Amino acid sequence: MTKNEAAIVSAFTGILIGNFSEMQRYVEEKLNRPVFTHEFGDSDFVQTVRDISRADFLGITIA
Repeated sequence: MTKNEAAIVSAFTGILIGNFSEMQRYVEEKLNRPVFTHEFGDSDFVQTVRDISRADFLGITIA
């Protein structure tokens, strides 16, 4: 699994695998804005992260 795939899985599932900073970077790229750590404590934000990462999560292929 790549670091980016780990970030995608973490963002979609809410279970961190890999580095938090990699997941935060991924979310910032998807939202096209800076994301602050405390935002991950907001349930609406967490749902937004899940929604924006769904397609990438489903697109992960097993080689």
